[in-house]
Amino acid sequence: MLHSLAIGTLPRNKTYLYCLAVMTLMAAAYTIALRYTRTSDKELYFSTTAVCITEVIKLLLSVGILAKETGSLGRFKASLRENVLGSPKELLKLSVPSLVYAVQNNMAFLALSNLDAAVYQVTYQLKIPCTALCTVLMLNRTLSKLQWVSVFMLCAGVTLVQWKPAQATKVVVEQNPLLGFGAIAIAVLCSGFAGVYFEKVLKSSDTSLWVRNIQMYLSGIIVTLVGVYLSDGAEIKEKGFFYGYTYYVWFVIFLASVGGLYTSVVVKYTDNIMKGFSAAAAIVLSTIASVMLFGLQITLTFALGTLLVCVSIYLYGLPRQDTTSIQQGETASKERVIGV
Repeated sequence: MLHSLAIGTLPRNKTYLYCLAVMTLMAAAYTIALRYTRTSDKELYFSTTAVCITEVIKLLLSVGILAKETGSLGRFKASLRENVLGSPKELLKLSVPSLVYAVQNNMAFLALSNLDAAVYQVTYQLKIPCTALCTVLMLNRTLSKLQWVSVFMLCAGVTLVQWKPAQATKVVVEQNPLLGFGAIAIAVLCSGFAGVYFEKVLKSSDTSLWVRNIQMYLSGIIVTLVGVYLSDGAEIKEKGFFYGYTYYVWFVIFLASVGGLYTSVVVKYTDNIMKGFSAAAAIVLSTIASVMLFGLQITLTFALGTLLVCVSIYLYGLPRQDTTSIQQGETASKERVIGV
């Protein structure tokens, strides 16, 4: 909350660069830290519990932001009473993206248990064409020719990266790259569908973003708790809910909790170009960190594929050309010619 106020006091250019830097660092740090916690030689924690705790923290943060947004305790209580306690249908509606996001987040842990952070970061950009397809089908939007070209370019880049995956020489745990890629495939499908579904719900009414977040995270906690005990219930009863937790695990949970909410807070200071730069920069940072921490051996196909992905992300985020003014200008010039 204070962070968003601090952003608002910065000059526009500095705000732009500040948001870009923070978004990039958070994305890269989350991927590297999660990869480290899944491949270290310490006792492995239950990823399902980490996903559940993340939902709890997001809920608490959203409640706090809504309290600040409403401005008084009375209005805050009234908002919760009306939109949460008194709206079971809305809670049910938001349980759909909650379930999908829960699957996505668990797949991210599975993917980073089997793939290097840099390979994951590049491959995960498949969420862009997936989101684009969901946008066309669910929101009836259209993509420009350049965006379609960038989508195919991105897919080609990811294919190159996966053709001969770069190997990490310092990771000693057993890995299954095929399982990791399958997990990413599920994650990007979930990301595309859930993101567009949530956008559609947001635009269907003037309900506050933070009210919608609270509705979604309440459902998310229930969904992830069910997942915890269906997946790891027996072992959790034996070892405990927080088995294997270290400072690094809590750091991953912190980044996962704050990352999504941060994007929501700074959305009015960002645009698609900046998000593209941020994603590309996060890929570069993840690659450098993977080389230093995990002994990643970069191959030619990985380098070329990564370059293609970064360029395609940039091209996809370029603003569309406003053809209306061009057409009007051409019409005016034709009129002048006819007049002459």
